[in-house]
Amino acid sequence: MRKDEEFSEWYNGLVEGAELSDKRYPIKGMNVWRPYGWSIMKLIDAAMREEFDSTGHGEVNFPVLIPETEFQKEAEHVKGFEGDVFWVTRGGFNELDVKLLLRPTSETAMYPMFKLWIRSHADLPLKVYQIVPVFRYETKMTRTFMRVREIHFFEAHTAHASFEDAEQQIREDLQINERLMRLLALPYIVSKRPDWDKFPGAHYSLGSDTLLPAGRSLQLATFHQYRDNFAKVYEVTYEAEGGEHKFVHQTTDGMSERILGALLAIHGDEKGLVLPPAAAPIQAVIVPVLEKGRQEQMLLEAQRLFLELRERMRVKLDDRDIRPGEKYYYWEARGVPLRVELGPREIEKSMATVVRRDTGDKRELPRDALGDRLRSVLELMQIAMWDRAEKMIRQNTFTITSLNEAKDGFNRMGWCGSEACGKTIADQTGMSVLGTPFYPEEFKGVCIVCGKPTKQVVYVAKAY
Repeated sequence: MRKDEEFSEWYNGLVEGAELSDKRYPIKGMNVWRPYGWSIMKLIDAAMREEFDSTGHGEVNFPVLIPETEFQKEAEHVKGFEGDVFWVTRGGFNELDVKLLLRPTSETAMYPMFKLWIRSHADLPLKVYQIVPVFRYETKMTRTFMRVREIHFFEAHTAHASFEDAEQQIREDLQINERLMRLLALPYIVSKRPDWDKFPGAHYSLGSDTLLPAGRSLQLATFHQYRDNFAKVYEVTYEAEGGEHKFVHQTTDGMSERILGALLAIHGDEKGLVLPPAAAPIQAVIVPVLEKGRQEQMLLEAQRLFLELRERMRVKLDDRDIRPGEKYYYWEARGVPLRVELGPREIEKSMATVVRRDTGDKRELPRDALGDRLRSVLELMQIAMWDRAEKMIRQNTFTITSLNEAKDGFNRMGWCGSEACGKTIADQTGMSVLGTPFYPEEFKGVCIVCGKPTKQVVYVAKAY
């Protein structure tokens, strides 16, 4: 099935065919990660850990339950999340004195602890992160990795002495996001969310959005500048050098398994997954093409090649007793970047036939220093996958002057900045207002709704 004809069915078939997740668990939207899907997610998690560990963040792990008393302290937060949470009202046979909820996100869990951990300016900045499940009572149609009720979630929380320091943290988060998305070959735009759509309790919110082949946007990450809004509610203060007590300024950075959903949707094809090398649990699979009477000798040669390559990449030797064509189909469905075929002809010529999953290109490469050659191919593949996805976004970004012109993709238009005009755009197009570009774009025109002169553009798209 072609993904440009029936995206939903194609996507579900992709996930099931590669055995990434099983949605038959008896709670809607709480899916079971299967080994191959989890191994991809672990590589993404490892890349996140490397980035945040190297920028001075410490990994923590907070309890999954939050008391209602802490949740209720932040009125804006409650207003945004109260209808989306799962409540725990009983422990065993006993009704709880204070209701508990499964965390939808962790501000109200962490910040009472921040109050205890932060005493003076010497304790700042405080930078922590965790990779944990969060729970949201999603009432819309669920879709594996994109819209679920138990979400594999990354969240970084920081506290700073000043608004300016917190702003610098937002810039660092954007740099981290760029490096991560390059690894995963996921081009994106960064938009400042309109005030009516910012995170509850935030001073402002930024969103990183990519574009799926179906013409809909998917949020990859969010960055929130809280100023001292949460600090005032949870009394998170520090003693400044002059002895006065001040409220901290806070930020968060959030990502989820949606990144995996985007990766599958953008790069997959009719054969199955196409994984960027950085996210591939197996970067190269060796498939021996055995000749009758020489099977043992050829398997030994394949094992020798496996031992050579495993020092340079994540490699698998497929020595199952099935036909080579079945192996090709199996590993193509799982998106392994490179297939290395080793048959009688290759052995005689001291070569290996290498097939790229993203393009299907087939080349013979010398066995001498093959590991180094394959590393180069993987690096080229990584770049090529980013370039193809970025080209798809460029081709599906449209500057429009009338709401009737809105189409699937990113729609770019003039906006005066008023909420009334913004909501008119959403109502008349049936799309989501993603926001104004964080990185300034030149524009001189008029608001698409009211006609007032403006230099500001806004991006709009159908969103998952």
